[in-house]
Amino acid sequence: MDFKQLRALVTVAETGNVTRASTVLNIVQPAVSRQLKLLEEELGVTLFERSRHGMDLTEAGRTLVEYARRVLNELDRARAEIAPARGSIGGIVTVGLLPSACDLLSSALVTAVAARYPGIRVRISMGYAGYLQRWLEAGEIDTALLYDPKPTPAIQTRQLLEEGLWAVGLPDSGLKRDVPVTLRELATKPLILPSAPHGIRALVDHAAALQSLQLQVVAETNALSVQRSLVLGGHGLTILPSIAVAEDIARGLLNAAPLTQPTLLRKIVLALPTNRQTTLPVRCVVELLVETMREAVDRKHWPAARWLAE
Repeated sequence: MDFKQLRALVTVAETGNVTRASTVLNIVQPAVSRQLKLLEEELGVTLFERSRHGMDLTEAGRTLVEYARRVLNELDRARAEIAPARGSIGGIVTVGLLPSACDLLSSALVTAVAARYPGIRVRISMGYAGYLQRWLEAGEIDTALLYDPKPTPAIQTRQLLEEGLWAVGLPDSGLKRDVPVTLRELATKPLILPSAPHGIRALVDHAAALQSLQLQVVAETNALSVQRSLVLGGHGLTILPSIAVAEDIARGLLNAAPLTQPTLLRKIVLALPTNRQTTLPVRCVVELLVETMREAVDRKHWPAARWLAE
């Protein structure tokens, strides 16, 4: 098994057939087919089901592709770090961002990295905290923002900021930024909430249980975009950090009010793996990520956030 074979495997999986893969790899089609055949012979399994419509991965093929992508990513990163542009810091750094903060941070981070470290290429992976933590532990990303996870020997964390959750609804919902709303008041309204075990859902359910409140959950979703769309469609109110809908509030599409009695807070932490070295390019990008977040809080671009890091 060598890198050429793994790259052929991943490229065929991504393009769907050998012909397109040979174009992407800039080698003849029989060479691609031979690389796949050598892999299958070495492993003693079938990696693709061949059909008139293309190449479909088998279960074994899907497993190998997952590992092959990690290997190839690591190789690309090593090349970039070993041979950067003369006199510069170079490499590929993959950053995991939460959906609620991705729009605010991604462009600012890429801009900052390009200005200060042009030899570094940033990859942004967006996902909920549970997924980001698994990707971080598996080596698929280099650093991530998480919601104050339970201690684990696989990652080290640093608290960055704390933000309150807000009730969010249409402009005619009566919600006002300067008038807090209680969870008991929200319990009488139709609610659209994240699906369990999402961190916000756990906070809301726990607070409701302490007050013996029965929430009227009319819809659940594991996608922030769907949660927002359902509110915009008039299906109910929701509970989110205000940063997730700051642009909609500014445009007058949605209104929001701080949640009180109880005040629900979430802490965002910076996470790094403990099972591998934090390289210089990663440290540089982490520094700029923290600077970007601090600047967003200082300029009031991150509503309801309080900076915790020194």
